[in-house]
Amino acid sequence: MDFLKKYSQEAVLAVLVLSNIFVWFAVYQRQPSNILSVYFLDIGQGDAIFIDSPAHGRLLLDGGKNRSVLTELGKILPFADKRIDVMIESHPDADHIGGLPEVVSRYDVGMFLEPGVESDNSIDDELHRRVDEKNIPKILARRGMVVNFGDGAKLQILFPNQGVSNWETNRASIVAKLVYGNKSFLLTGDSPIAIENVLINLDQKILDSDVLKAGHHGSRTSTSLVYAQAVSPEYAVISAGKDNTYGHPHKEVLDILQKVGAKVVSTASSGTIKFETDGKNLKSK
Repeated sequence: MDFLKKYSQEAVLAVLVLSNIFVWFAVYQRQPSNILSVYFLDIGQGDAIFIDSPAHGRLLLDGGKNRSVLTELGKILPFADKRIDVMIESHPDADHIGGLPEVVSRYDVGMFLEPGVESDNSIDDELHRRVDEKNIPKILARRGMVVNFGDGAKLQILFPNQGVSNWETNRASIVAKLVYGNKSFLLTGDSPIAIENVLINLDQKILDSDVLKAGHHGSRTSTSLVYAQAVSPEYAVISAGKDNTYGHPHKEVLDILQKVGAKVVSTASSGTIKFETDGKNLKSK
């Protein structure tokens, strides 16, 4: 105790110096590279996808049903680094936006994209209140829009292709394609088969992707055979909670994914799933 009293100032200074070393080490470790990283976060029954572009542009698509997204983001981002360039709400169901209000409050969000459909839940109202409170620009996502990270990675909005203000929320889900070099990820929210058919009719070729985030957590309401064949993914990701009460993923969907030759990976069994690509090669961690 006497030692601590006598050398308390020196001890505090040492801690501060060490803290600076760790912070700068983290910054150094995250210099621009040629690798795109995509994380399907383990947030239980819901969706949350984090994209880290080669130059470290950051995009968060959905935020799960509760604050567990904060824990997962904390495992990825450097200490005290609170920048998220783009936040996207695929649609306002609670299992997709439950964690987003706290993300808005705790992070510096540059832009907010949404489909433009409302939900009866209060989380939707709270999310928009906090976005407005922090003066974050809001954009209605529409087909043809592109989030360009400026380093070769681009997120293309494929749906909605029209106003969806009075639609059922799942049908209004944003569908987006992340492209880097020759590799791509199709991110589908909770889009049902009816919307999959719309996408096929709009442009079937653009759906072809290396990774498919299966719609609606692997529910039989999404991922028809014709859609899976159009996407022809190497990997299919199921974002669902372990032993969830909905029985996701449904066997019919797993059978379809097996039929098209996709390797199925699930957050329920694997936790957070990370993909890395240099635009030519793709690996899952």
